Amino acid sequence: MIKQFLIRWAINGLGLWLASELISGVNIADGWVAVAIAALVFSIINAFIRPILVILSLPAIILTLGLFTLVINAFILYLVMILYAGFSVSTFTAALLTVVIMWMVNFAGNTILKR
Repeated sequence: MIKQFLIRWAINGLGLWLASELISGVNIADGWVAVAIAALVFSIINAFIRPILVILSLPAIILTLGLFTLVINAFILYLVMILYAGFSVSTFTAALLTVVIMWMVNFAGNTILKR
């Protein structure tokens, strides 16, 4: 359980770092320490609050064939920005692009780890 959480934390950190390098509206202050803290906050929120948000927004998720989960993840990024001052996203579009990049990094990481 803890091992899986640490792996998810590392993968989320890699995704956040990659997004901050590729997208101009995503800023993470002070290098890897800030990336690790932002990824930790994201992982904790993702583990505890995201399931509640998914259940509450299930009709919208079904109506949009699952695409509304991107909006939920962008909202989680907004929560990370509120809780940790070293992480900021300037626009909603930047948040959505960050979520897409993080999804791709998570998909690749999970695919590699399953082998």
